[in-house]
Amino acid sequence: MPINSNPTIRQRRLARRLRELRTAAGLTHVGASEVLGSDKSKIGRIENAQSGIRLPDLRALLDAYGVSDPAARSEIELLARESKQKGWWSRYANAVDSAYAAYVAVESDASELYNVQTSLIPGLLQTPEYTSALIELQAPEASAEQVEVQVKVRAERRKILTRENPLQLWVIVSESVLYHRVGSREVMKAQLEALVEDSRQANVQLQVLPREDPMNACLFGPFVIMSFPASAETDIVYTESPTSTLYYEERVDVETYTTLFRRLNMAAANVSSSRALILDAIKGME
Repeated sequence: MPINSNPTIRQRRLARRLRELRTAAGLTHVGASEVLGSDKSKIGRIENAQSGIRLPDLRALLDAYGVSDPAARSEIELLARESKQKGWWSRYANAVDSAYAAYVAVESDASELYNVQTSLIPGLLQTPEYTSALIELQAPEASAEQVEVQVKVRAERRKILTRENPLQLWVIVSESVLYHRVGSREVMKAQLEALVEDSRQANVQLQVLPREDPMNACLFGPFVIMSFPASAETDIVYTESPTSTLYYEERVDVETYTTLFRRLNMAAANVSSSRALILDAIKGME
């Protein structure tokens, strides 16, 4: 197989999973390569997401790694197939940033998502009007067509909240987010009202971190923790800045963000109190 010099997050997830299974089985690269009758460099390329893996080779490695549970094998085979596939976002390949498309692909695979936002309404909970106003603020050079595409992508992303097995979404927003005016008063008021309704969904837990809480000093920026259906698969943390995006996949990094999320979860107002804070913000606009 040709060397992949730009692996997707999906491909890296598969590579990491296979590396963890080989290590748990006590096999070296040489031992694994003997299973496939190949050079040890092939295993290295697979585990570095530089090369894909054919289904017969994957099954042979799973046998060697002692993965006998049918459900576990099916999960890994599905991940291998999906790592090569394109999703609905590929329709917008020429209209959205490649890094954004990569994030959407990983988000669509997630079963649970933990999102901390310090200055904006989370993308999955934005109204079309809020999204439009936000893009016009952040990218004033964007054409009307480009703004429309971004709004459509947001709407497509939101479908994971209502799919057959809906995403379980935990959101913590700083209270200041409720007062950062994006768009007109009407747009912002409608957005907050939509936020109240979303907070009533069974698969959405929304908390607000009060402005006076000391934990605000720990908000270094927004981040997302994504968990996946396979219980053995490591979570992924996503962070972004105006010029770059970063994914953290090592367990020690993920645990750092997970611990921070737990602390914020304990400090933030509970769901009903958070809803009251949003309603207070709405009243203040009337």
